[in-house]
Amino acid sequence: MSTPSDSRSELHHTYVVQDRSNDEELTRLQIQDKLATTGMGGVFSEQPDPTAFRRVLDVGCGPGGWIIEAAKSYPNLQVLIGIDASSKMIEYARQQATAEGVDDRVEFHVMDALRMLEFPHKYFDVVNHRAAFSWLRTWDWPKLLQEYLRVCRPGGIIRATEANFIKESSSPALTQLVQLTIQAMYNAGHYFALQGDGVISHLAAVLQRSGVQNVQTRTYTLNYRAGTPEWQGFFDDERHLFHVIRPFLLKWARVPDDYEEIYQQSLIEMQQPDFVGTVEVLTAWGNK
Repeated sequence: MSTPSDSRSELHHTYVVQDRSNDEELTRLQIQDKLATTGMGGVFSEQPDPTAFRRVLDVGCGPGGWIIEAAKSYPNLQVLIGIDASSKMIEYARQQATAEGVDDRVEFHVMDALRMLEFPHKYFDVVNHRAAFSWLRTWDWPKLLQEYLRVCRPGGIIRATEANFIKESSSPALTQLVQLTIQAMYNAGHYFALQGDGVISHLAAVLQRSGVQNVQTRTYTLNYRAGTPEWQGFFDDERHLFHVIRPFLLKWARVPDDYEEIYQQSLIEMQQPDFVGTVEVLTAWGNK
């Protein structure tokens, strides 16, 4: 396989955080990645036999946590490749792969998946992405999934994991921020419908329409109760999120003048001893 070239400037992107060199967003993505993997019971929790996989591609890999964890969990995986439009994320991911001792099998490349995947036909056993709604618009899905099918071997797995922002929350201020974000995501074209499950409720059908066969789904309900280790990760994720996403909200929604006060109030309410937040995550997968 030829090696994709990284000799390019930072690629144009459609990510909801405008500044991809933002250190706070890099930190947040690491927190989010651990929350999702732990809450879902591992990197391939729904797959009956991950030991059969040899080559895996992770699209929009961010700081590389999912694919590094896959390499550590499954020594049978021979080639694991992560791609992202952010050179900062890729640089960090490479450093992490070296630190975790898996850089002999794991590689990362700067690549714009919305243009093309610079890999041979029928090369990967699994093509994966998680939380791609943060950079995919509704009209981008068909072309991207065709690229997934092109680089996946016959019988291989196309796998997509998406989430609602927060399904339920005991914090009125947090609920207000979530509703504002849903509105912005819909206005910007990232959501298929103006509702919290505006991506996950459409995910299986989108895969089927693009030619993915035998599509199945699994839903995970992640609960975050105050005082638990999981809650701390959730709190930190939300604390960073509604700070770094503010420019996106200002562009795509009517942001109230007292946004900062609402944000600060949400932090107070999330730290109350009776706080609980629920996030619904859905994985849809099928075969080429």
